[in-house]
Amino acid sequence: MILAIDIGNSNIVIGGYEKNKLLFVSRISTDTTRTEFEYAVVIKDILELYNYNKDKIEGAIISSVVPMLSSVLKNAVRLVKPVHILSVGPGIKTGINIKIDNPGQLGADLLSTAVGAMEKYPLPAIIIDLGTATKLSVVDKEKGFRGGAIMPGVMIALDALSSKTAQLPQISLDDEVKHPIGTNTIDCMKSGVVLGAASMIDGMIQRYKAALGEEATVIACGGLVNAILPYCTCEIIRDDNLLLDGLYALYKKNIN
Repeated sequence: MILAIDIGNSNIVIGGYEKNKLLFVSRISTDTTRTEFEYAVVIKDILELYNYNKDKIEGAIISSVVPMLSSVLKNAVRLVKPVHILSVGPGIKTGINIKIDNPGQLGADLLSTAVGAMEKYPLPAIIIDLGTATKLSVVDKEKGFRGGAIMPGVMIALDALSSKTAQLPQISLDDEVKHPIGTNTIDCMKSGVVLGAASMIDGMIQRYKAALGEEATVIACGGLVNAILPYCTCEIIRDDNLLLDGLYALYKKNIN
């Protein structure tokens, strides 16, 4: 079994792969105060929850956008079982030509989703990652990572509204948006944030297709896909495991 671990700002996602099959996925909250021993217990508990013995682990690969947790999770995996661990970063074989100004600045999460899209879908591809930040990226038909856009995520926008204003409350996105034209404060906030994000995504997709000069496969992933994707009007493929699949593909490219 190969462990694929995505360390994000809000969540850490852990998946287990064997013979090109995803065996399980588990999502835990990102906590920078936890030690490597605490994370080792969490990983061991996840394996036991899915009835897998730690001895099945043969290797691991980690993508991280939280530098202070990168070594913590590496050490945690080694505490569970001492195996070879890859980190997504400079020097790793990707099969993608990174065409941005400074390839070393490309985030591990963006690189992993780009590899996942390249391995699974027709190119060119537009990738939308709805997480703490909303990120869009483009892989062209020559397998080149062209760049993209980064903007505040949906929850950041909601937090800003409630923390930077005197009368707007904190709200959740559990309930659907009833109508584009809100008739009370909470519905107005939901309409603005949710439909605003969906409209922004639709608009950016059209701009990216125009910039590419051709149609493209559009894929969405990330923890907030449920909240936003139903309100988008463009044709978008939902792929909850795109980043993990990209990590597993990277592991195979660099081990085999």
